[in-house]
Amino acid sequence: MRSITPHLICAGAADAIEFYKKAFGAEEMMRMPAPDGRLMHAAVRIGDSMVMLVDEMPEWGALGPKALKGSPVTIHLMVDNVDEVFARAVAAGATAKMPVADMFWGDRYGKVVDPFGHEWSIATHVRDMTPEEMMAAGREAMAKGCAEATG
Repeated sequence: MRSITPHLICAGAADAIEFYKKAFGAEEMMRMPAPDGRLMHAAVRIGDSMVMLVDEMPEWGALGPKALKGSPVTIHLMVDNVDEVFARAVAAGATAKMPVADMFWGDRYGKVVDPFGHEWSIATHVRDMTPEEMMAAGREAMAKGCAEATG
């Protein structure tokens, strides 16, 4: 485990595990079903990080993004080939929210929403920039009104 590990609430956590396997190459680490069959805990590994999952359990206040009508959280995924992973996620059932493009901060970057309502930003680092270069490029992008300015 890393210092911070996302713990996702999903309407259909078992289906989410299968989606994450197809879309992001996740490896299932474990699952613990509740007596009623819902998943009370599960974990997958994506790259070098764990993601924990649980089924929605309204009786415990555990609601996923769709029940909440959205999520204020974006999960950021660094990969070797953003174009390939983005396309694989969309083919697996994600919705493209922001097409992959070269961004002012030095990453090639795009966003998808998975079938369970979680937003993922996917990126590949393509060039190193100093903080000053990023600030200047960010100001220029904001001046143009680019959506990329806010990531």
